[in-house]
Amino acid sequence: MSDKLENEPQILGYDKFMKNTFNSALILAVLTALGTAASFQISAQTAYPNKPIRYIVPVAAGGGSDTVGRTVTERWGKVLNQTFIVDNQGGGGGVIASQNTAKAAPDGYTLMQGYVATHGTSPATRKLPYDPIKDFTPIGMIGGTPNVLVVNSNLPVKNYKEFIAYLNANRGHVSYGSAGQGSLTHLSMELLKTQTNTFMVHIPYRGIAPSFTDLIGGQTQAMFPGLAAAMPHLRSGRIRALAVTGKARHPQLKDVPTLDELGLKGFDAQQWYGVVGPANMPPAVVKILNESLVKTLQAPDMREKLAIEAIEPQAMTSEAFGAFIKADVARWTKLAKEKNIELE
Repeated sequence: MSDKLENEPQILGYDKFMKNTFNSALILAVLTALGTAASFQISAQTAYPNKPIRYIVPVAAGGGSDTVGRTVTERWGKVLNQTFIVDNQGGGGGVIASQNTAKAAPDGYTLMQGYVATHGTSPATRKLPYDPIKDFTPIGMIGGTPNVLVVNSNLPVKNYKEFIAYLNANRGHVSYGSAGQGSLTHLSMELLKTQTNTFMVHIPYRGIAPSFTDLIGGQTQAMFPGLAAAMPHLRSGRIRALAVTGKARHPQLKDVPTLDELGLKGFDAQQWYGVVGPANMPPAVVKILNESLVKTLQAPDMREKLAIEAIEPQAMTSEAFGAFIKADVARWTKLAKEKNIELE
């Protein structure tokens, strides 16, 4: 009896210990399972992208910029295994689209195709309701097409050097057309005038089409359009190309030298396109978008697809693209101040 009484508490204590240990293990297992499930659920909820991405193009449907956007997003969507919904928001020279993008949630589901006007020339020449740098997150460059210095085919010049000599010999009697005050076609020619110490009268038009009409008709003598817009007229022989911007000759105009070759070092004005999002986007999302965009641009047939608009892919990191935008705004701002170009 005494042995039983002495052992009873020990047995009861052991049972209690084992029971408590089992319960603790069970609770731990349940909590672990719940934690794993919760972790999986959170991961599933935050996986990017898990829904369609709105891609704002700041022009009406049908133009060159729209073509670029649809060409890129069609392939980009396959790389990300997600749908891009192209949203054309024309008006205000890209101001409306830029404002809407800047105000969107910075979650990666609203992007915009920024280009030289929205994030280059317009900020340099007018007061805008957005900051091209502070209000956006740079995602990556798509590519660019050079501007090409062209003249009416009847002008008695065959090359760039003869053109400069002609300007000096006919100072004040040569005019050039542009797509409008403050446009890239305007600023590019003003930059040329500054760097060559020449003079031409500026005739601004409401768009590139009427400026070509008067150039071909002889009302103006020169222009500095984007290559894509100029190609049909170059093929017809009605205008002549003298030089292109950029660091290398363009594949579609292999016999036309760059201005850099001709002595104007760093003359790299171009019609460029890239992708931006609202400010303060998560770095992880930016990384996914940039890497997938680069992969898209490196596809074997992408260069051929973009060649329709004379665009050469220019893949770069988001950081490099951000630096590119800053440099472009700074360059055109400096020129606009020097030439007193400011639009209301």
